[in-house]
Amino acid sequence: MTRTRPAGDRVAWSGLAAMTVSFGLNFSAGVFFAPAAAAYGVDATALAVAAALSTALTGLLQPVIGRLLDRIGARAVLLTGLLFMAASYLALAVVQQTWQFVAAYLVLGGIGFASSSSLALTTLVWRIRGKQAGPSLARASTGINLGQLLVPWAATSLFEPVGVRATYALLGAAALAVTAVLAAVLPTDRFQTSTAGRESLRGRARILVSFGLHSATLYVMVLLLPKHAVELGWTAVDAGRLVAVAAVAAGITSAVTARLLRRHRPETLLRILHLVRALSLATVAVVTDPAALVASAALLGVASFPVIPLTMAVVSRGLDASRMGRTLAPGWLIHQLSAALGLAVATGLHALSGGYRAYFILGLLLSVAAAALVSPTNERQEQHA
Repeated sequence: MTRTRPAGDRVAWSGLAAMTVSFGLNFSAGVFFAPAAAAYGVDATALAVAAALSTALTGLLQPVIGRLLDRIGARAVLLTGLLFMAASYLALAVVQQTWQFVAAYLVLGGIGFASSSSLALTTLVWRIRGKQAGPSLARASTGINLGQLLVPWAATSLFEPVGVRATYALLGAAALAVTAVLAAVLPTDRFQTSTAGRESLRGRARILVSFGLHSATLYVMVLLLPKHAVELGWTAVDAGRLVAVAAVAAGITSAVTARLLRRHRPETLLRILHLVRALSLATVAVVTDPAALVASAALLGVASFPVIPLTMAVVSRGLDASRMGRTLAPGWLIHQLSAALGLAVATGLHALSGGYRAYFILGLLLSVAAAALVSPTNERQEQHA
């Protein structure tokens, strides 16, 4: 016990730092769209399409990442992914043409995020903490919100004094430095390599579908909400800070969730969060007042990223740690492809209507459906499936 507890604390805090880098760089792309389009002469619509393609690539790579997690370990995969994320930002600082920008963002960023996001973190934490993984995973996942807060704030603060290219370079260099520290302190996941295939996720279908419905609006809101605010007349800096508002709210919710898990089932918390998410989408679809849009961003934060560790707590329950990477990969394939589809549909509706309100209304319906999929009746059915 004396040896397990320090390792558990270390994986939680190290995981928090890793998620800060991974999700911070990935979701800061949205605040770069408007200024990068101006500075590089890149079509903003092309950037939105690149975001959808990168998200799809991340999803398609999940089965490969799952096998790597079970062969070489979550620690190695996670650190490699962080290196790719840092490299993507360093490359974006020097590209000269649109295809180079899209390639750096799509390939380096897509591979990096696929390797360093929640699938790797979940596998690492479960292998080290076992049945006590839930609170540690919730604590580590707070890094998602911290990254969503710190990196966009840093980017928007640097745009004017140093320019877009230098901002990319500085953030990439900072990510590289954090990765070097993590290479020294991140615990190793010790497990026996299994030659068997992945376990069945039978009985978890409803929760996986709700996970996909959640991601179909998650990426749209985080990446395109700043663009929506700019279209309402906000400056790029002020619009980018909406992401920071959502991140603060999400961080507080994640911290509270880690404690609530000691008394409540994750399914109960998930239902509440999906309904709060529906409320956030309803408000952002109708408001134009700046203060109201800030409130919508806060509600979005409350019900956005905290859904991820809660869903993984349900899906991961009772799985073999040696095969966890391969077993969980389909869930993340669903998550990322749903996110890519959401971005593509949102971009298409924007082209048709000139705004994102139609997709926000659609997202409201998707969130209500996600809540219904983890309803008390369906929860009992899942347990007896």
